[in-house]
Amino acid sequence: MAKVIANMSVSLDGFVADPSDGVSEVFSWYDNGDAPIRMPDGTESPNRVSKASAELLSETWARVGALIAGRRTFDLAGGWGGEPPLGVQTFVVTHTIPDGWPRPGTPFTFVTEGGVEAAVSQAKAHAGDRIVAVSGADVTQQCLNARLLDEISIDLTPVLLGSGVRYFDKLANTPVRLQDPRVVEGTGVTHLIYGCTTST
Repeated sequence: MAKVIANMSVSLDGFVADPSDGVSEVFSWYDNGDAPIRMPDGTESPNRVSKASAELLSETWARVGALIAGRRTFDLAGGWGGEPPLGVQTFVVTHTIPDGWPRPGTPFTFVTEGGVEAAVSQAKAHAGDRIVAVSGADVTQQCLNARLLDEISIDLTPVLLGSGVRYFDKLANTPVRLQDPRVVEGTGVTHLIYGCTTST
């Protein structure tokens, strides 16, 4: 059965974006090394990171079978130009389908009923025994509150933003206790992978 894993790059003080939705500070580690990241289709990402980060991302990305994102993330990314990250089927949680969508030949499913529970169910059915990746702060919070996550993977960056979009906000039933992390030290980033005891 698919594992549901949330992942984001996060500042040391807990933000995934600055007040203007800028993410350059928390993603600066994506171009601070010389090791390529292998994409699921066998090609190399244009980004160059540390060897430790490249090995972790290459191994993880190869196992992703579906992606879940919120409408805000979809809009900010401009629908990824019709080509979602990693090229996998992407389930967008939204109240309404965006104008001009769905588009023929693009791997997007707009989940307008049932919220994150329905999106996770559909994504897991699609992914089989591969990973369902969750992207976006609000959707991650909803999944965590609904006890749908198996892991939380944080790419912790050594920057303090002071304000912006928090990764963990609006949490229910706190404290939420996680398992001890697996730690991978990259350059300009520390990867922390926590197992969740809250998943159903």
